[in-house]
Amino acid sequence: MRTNRALKATQDNIDKGYLQINTISDQNQIPVRNATIQIADTGNPNQPFETLETDVNGQTPNITLDAPPLEFSMEPSDNQPYSEYNLKISAEGYDDAIITGVQILSGELGIQNIRMTPSATNQNEYNPTIISGHTLWELYPPKIAEAEIKPVNESGEIVLSRVVVPEYIIVHDGSPNDTTATDYYVPYKDYIKNVASSEIYATWPEATINANVLAIISFTLNRVYTEWYRNKGFDFTITSSTAFDHKWIYQKTVYENISQAVDNIFANYLSRPNVSQPILTQYCDGKRVTCPNWMSQWGSKYLGDQGYTAIEIIRNYYGDDMYINEAEQISGIPSSWPGYDLSVGSTGAKVRMIQEQLNRIAKNYPSIPTIAVDGSYGEGTKAAVEKFQSIFNLPANGIVDYPTWYKISQIYVGVSKIAELT
Repeated sequence: MRTNRALKATQDNIDKGYLQINTISDQNQIPVRNATIQIADTGNPNQPFETLETDVNGQTPNITLDAPPLEFSMEPSDNQPYSEYNLKISAEGYDDAIITGVQILSGELGIQNIRMTPSATNQNEYNPTIISGHTLWELYPPKIAEAEIKPVNESGEIVLSRVVVPEYIIVHDGSPNDTTATDYYVPYKDYIKNVASSEIYATWPEATINANVLAIISFTLNRVYTEWYRNKGFDFTITSSTAFDHKWIYQKTVYENISQAVDNIFANYLSRPNVSQPILTQYCDGKRVTCPNWMSQWGSKYLGDQGYTAIEIIRNYYGDDMYINEAEQISGIPSSWPGYDLSVGSTGAKVRMIQEQLNRIAKNYPSIPTIAVDGSYGEGTKAAVEKFQSIFNLPANGIVDYPTWYKISQIYVGVSKIAELT
């Protein structure tokens, strides 16, 4: 048990936050079971205070960790609003991994996804990853202003005929002209979750989180729709530089409520009348940097405190003619959501499709029960859906709603493609 361990932030009281760790092979999408995970304070990395082991799904139980008081993340201050921890992950047949700077907020569940690399030799090698600080705490370059609507008639930049949610985002981990920066292929929703977890606090009101997620999505889809960087001769979608785009952090801890917000609205974006492209919704923190014509992140938090809805927050900053639109196409999925929930009593081809996909996913996640593929949504299908939802941090209600449909599709496509390659 842990006693009298100092947090990095100076504080009089200690709150609690939570962490779940998920391990998966980076080569075949298979959960890494029986991985040993040691947790230590960043100030004492060689003195772990907790050791966990992953289950058949490659997951640990939720662990309770010390965190600074909630109020530290509710107002700009000189007190760091999150605690930081080190993880060392070991598993037979894989290189050891070290993650430094896992960020825990008061009252929130952090989800740490770790991709393990199979060992090429008999000796494990360290692969340290340092998670950089949150943008509201650390100093990063402010955004260089751009026009929110690109001049497509003059430049011919638009190469897509409609707004499409991509399957992957290629993230250039640096400024555009940094040729030493690594390019990462990141699933689209995972990218949005990472950015939101890096740029706003999960402790903020739900409406504020949704407003900021919408701004992040719309900005990202503008980059996709206009092929902004490819038209400049680059081979990536977006950068991780705050001067040009959003802050994306490799191996960043994401938070359950932010993850669920993204799952609910990932295909939405912000539009203006008679403008086909998603709006390039720029923003700033509103404390160190002010931006009168853009959304202020701290300001959006205060509006959420006052009961503003997400669209009201958006319109407060970007104007009353801003509205929420939905992408016409979502790439990389077998079939679009039918437009209604599937639950006990539902029948038909859509139910059969979900049953087939769940059975394929169960080969990689064996705690999901195998079910009859009969097109009838019975108690067995409900139990399989509930287990799937619990593994992937969705509300475990046994109903295939919009976020569950697309999460099943995402995981199914992932495990199926890996199987085809191998």
